[in-house]
Amino acid sequence: MVSKELLDILVCPERRTPLFLADERILAAVNRAVAEGRLKNRAGDRVEKPLEAGLVRDDRAVLYPVIDGIPIMLIDEAIPLDQVEIEA
Repeated sequence: MVSKELLDILVCPERRTPLFLADERILAAVNRAVAEGRLKNRAGDRVEKPLEAGLVRDDRAVLYPVIDGIPIMLIDEAIPLDQVEIEA
């Protein structure tokens, strides 16, 4: 997972705003969309593998995937969260 120290210094590469670790509800919604084959990143590529973790921008608009413990901080790899329904 992402260490607290790393999370404290990472910011969104697009807006330079804080990020927080995605909770179980967000990850479940994202992974449901992956399983249904309907989740795309900002580059328009389909996300094909479930995520183990993600970093969410403070406005909750996008998620940056964490793969093998490494945050993927590329704008084109960000996943717009308007594609998923996050349960309350």
